[in-house]
Amino acid sequence: MSQTVAILITLFCAFLASLGQTFFKIGSKTVNANLISWIFNWRIILGMCLYGLSAVLFIIALKHGKLSILYPIIASSYIWVMVISHFILKEQINYFNWIGVFLIICGVFMIALKGGIH
Repeated sequence: MSQTVAILITLFCAFLASLGQTFFKIGSKTVNANLISWIFNWRIILGMCLYGLSAVLFIIALKHGKLSILYPIIASSYIWVMVISHFILKEQINYFNWIGVFLIICGVFMIALKGGIH
């Protein structure tokens, strides 16, 4: 597996983790201090599964790539969360959000370019 494939897997991991956190948000509406409300909440369970799958895939990517390159790429999860939140949770995206997204994309691109995507 090449560094480029490890970078692409890491981008996918960021997406899966962001989707998992979205399900955490949705599921959080119905949880309380009662443990049963957590155990039988399919949204929380799905979020955990997506988050767990993301972690497993990230470990696989780490086996074939450099931590100093791959970990900063996880920052793309901020972008995924914003986009997913807009479409699924109907949250608004403002001008400052877009500036932040642009800066994150620039940083992730620079790190990925240095790390192996040409």
